[in-house]
Amino acid sequence: MSKVILVTDSTSGMPAELARQYNVIVAAQTLIWGKETFLDSVTIQPDEFYQRLETATVMPSSSQLSPAEFEKVFRELLDQGYDVLAVLVSTKLSGTINSAVQAKAAIQSDRIEIVDSLTTSMALGFGVMEAARLASQGASLAECKKAAEEACQRTGVVISVETLEFLHRGGRIGGASRLIGTALNIKPILELQNGRIEPLEKVRTRAKALARMVDLLGERTDGKPFQVAVVHANAEEEARALLNQVTSRFQTTLQVIAPVSPVVGTHVGPGTLGLVWMIGG
Repeated sequence: MSKVILVTDSTSGMPAELARQYNVIVAAQTLIWGKETFLDSVTIQPDEFYQRLETATVMPSSSQLSPAEFEKVFRELLDQGYDVLAVLVSTKLSGTINSAVQAKAAIQSDRIEIVDSLTTSMALGFGVMEAARLASQGASLAECKKAAEEACQRTGVVISVETLEFLHRGGRIGGASRLIGTALNIKPILELQNGRIEPLEKVRTRAKALARMVDLLGERTDGKPFQVAVVHANAEEEARALLNQVTSRFQTTLQVIAPVSPVVGTHVGPGTLGLVWMIGG
């Protein structure tokens, strides 16, 4: 029986050490900045990205992985004897899965399976890690696919952004567009719901927004153990403080602090903080 290997895309924000630990292939999305092109978290790292963004006069944009890029990754892994499970960013946020589907059709192999995670960031990462654990124990491609689908359904994401400008410009905002133009002292809390970013609440001040996010985490996990990640766009000190709030209140089985990748940062903007969880695991 072939071994199963997990492929995800760089919007998952998986820290490199976790990708290595779980033998996950992270395919880089593309960042376009003026006349320059970068591979997400490969040829431009989050620190450099957010530093440049502070003084940029031209704003960056992103481009999904192409079918040819996926085909190259898939063929190389098949040639190495792997069955391939690609767990990718929500179809409601990106056309990435469409590229992967086209690559699979070109290869015409039943040793490739593709999962729409209906999420992104470390919620996607947690689902990938769950399937990768099973793969390391010899599970079949079908078993790993089922595990990834079920794991992603146990995840959640709430975020607080400094400004809605970036989400609005990138078209990733869903129903949150109605919050555009709210007073500057209002800090919106957004949630990933059914694969899209939707408005949840409006809170006055950053501190109250972060405290409310911790409360929401408690409501969503309902006393069950969970894995948690605090993701941040150039706000590591606040991220560590937020993780301390979480671990002082709840039983967590894994804690991760991860920077928001440049491609995701293009759409959420600097200063964004997010709480990501997966129940169980």
